Amino acid sequence: MKDLKLAESEYRFMKIVWENQPLASAGLVKLCAEKMGWKKSTTYTVLKRLGEKGIVKNDNSKIIPLVTEKDVQLFESNSVVDRSFGGSLPGFIAAFMDGKKLSKEDADRIRKMIEDFEE
Repeated sequence: MKDLKLAESEYRFMKIVWENQPLASAGLVKLCAEKMGWKKSTTYTVLKRLGEKGIVKNDNSKIIPLVTEKDVQLFESNSVVDRSFGGSLPGFIAAFMDGKKLSKEDADRIRKMIEDFEE
């Protein structure tokens, strides 16, 4: 899998692309100005960088995402578990849940998810 690591500003940029596709580059410039306070040059610089990474494509001023938000979230969450917890999902969950309580509904949903993923 290619490197889908995005900086915070790149992720916010991609959220705009994902939520507004199909999107013309002029519309993207306008949305980035409104939502992020960016100048046109900043938008095009980030667009170029993400294009070089294979995250997005500018096809005749039509902006096309080449990966989904779910792809990026999966990459990021796997990276955190691998880097910070040696790939141990139970270790990650234990650290994440430290001091938190689950509602019965959330606990039931998580149990169901685990059952669905069990071999």
